[in-house]
Amino acid sequence: MHKTIEHEADIGILGSGETWEKAFAEGALAMLGIMADIEKVEPAQEVGIQAQANDRDALFVEFLNELLFLRDAEDLFLSKFELRIEGNSLAGKAWGEKIDQKKHGVKIEVKAATYSGLKTWEEKGKKFVQCVVDV
Repeated sequence: MHKTIEHEADIGILGSGETWEKAFAEGALAMLGIMADIEKVEPAQEVGIQAQANDRDALFVEFLNELLFLRDAEDLFLSKFELRIEGNSLAGKAWGEKIDQKKHGVKIEVKAATYSGLKTWEEKGKKFVQCVVDV
């Protein structure tokens, strides 16, 4: 499950799942869904993803910002993730395709994931991640 959260100036995102990897992936889809119609992004190209931080909260922000870097550097929208989180390190793969303005219904540009509203937590066996992204 993923969704956006009301925020005064920017946009909050929330992801949840049975594992931290799934929660991070769902949080990523929430952010990417702000930028484009993710359902139309085909998993045609594979890229590697790595991120490290001092704690899980910061790792979520670093992961999201790595995805934004890939969007800018590789001109890619991503729609599928296979992640491994060990301690405060994340590694894995993502799939997507080159940005196509018409096909993907490009919406709002996300500039960066921020530490505003940032938290990760567990509740009733589920993992949750959230933060605010700068648009």
